Amino acid sequence: MVAAQLKKANAGLSIGLIEPAETHYYQPAWTLVGANAYPYEKTARPMASLIPKGVDWIKEYAEQFEPDNNAIKTKEGNTYTYDYLVAALGIKLDPSLIEGLPQALDKGVVCSNYTDPKHTWHVLQNFKGGNAVFTQPTTPIKCGGAPQKICYLASDYFRKEGILDKTNVVFATPGTVIFGVPQVAKTLMKVIHRYGIHFKPFYAPVKIDAEKREVTFKSVNPEENNCLVN
Repeated sequence: MVAAQLKKANAGLSIGLIEPAETHYYQPAWTLVGANAYPYEKTARPMASLIPKGVDWIKEYAEQFEPDNNAIKTKEGNTYTYDYLVAALGIKLDPSLIEGLPQALDKGVVCSNYTDPKHTWHVLQNFKGGNAVFTQPTTPIKCGGAPQKICYLASDYFRKEGILDKTNVVFATPGTVIFGVPQVAKTLMKVIHRYGIHFKPFYAPVKIDAEKREVTFKSVNPEENNCLVN
């Protein structure tokens, strides 16, 4: 996007774009994929089709900054110099920060739209009632609203399947409120009440036990002791 805007502003600029991926995934749609509301295949496009005309695509992996030399080194062993650098770092997923999550993720009943939204849909299809827990970590995430979106979409799916009345939908978050903007939070609370969702603020997930189907939370409420809740 930055490269396209710069090229539009000044067609004479020499721009190099370091990007190793062959395929671009429109990940905001993965929440919809997890609820079978959008096809996974449509979230993917060839990266080549998105590179702006006149921009040099360097199909390599940036690995090291050398700001004193105005240079970048890539994993492939090459060095590229620049006059100006725009760094779009993104976020690297690290499930290991929650005990047991790497072993449980995308298997059986533990899923994430960030890693495999198609598996999320399989989990929802196999769910026949009980406790459906939706949560998020204390770290930054790609989309702050994504855990809520799949919670609401799943609740609506349970309603359509006639199993919402025998399901405890829980949204447990380390956050203090459902959303930081009061007007939006007011509307979201109406959605929560509509589906009978149990909203649990100050709940930070610290451990997943897939075999026992248990998740352990730590209270991050400054007014409480650091207690654990299963």
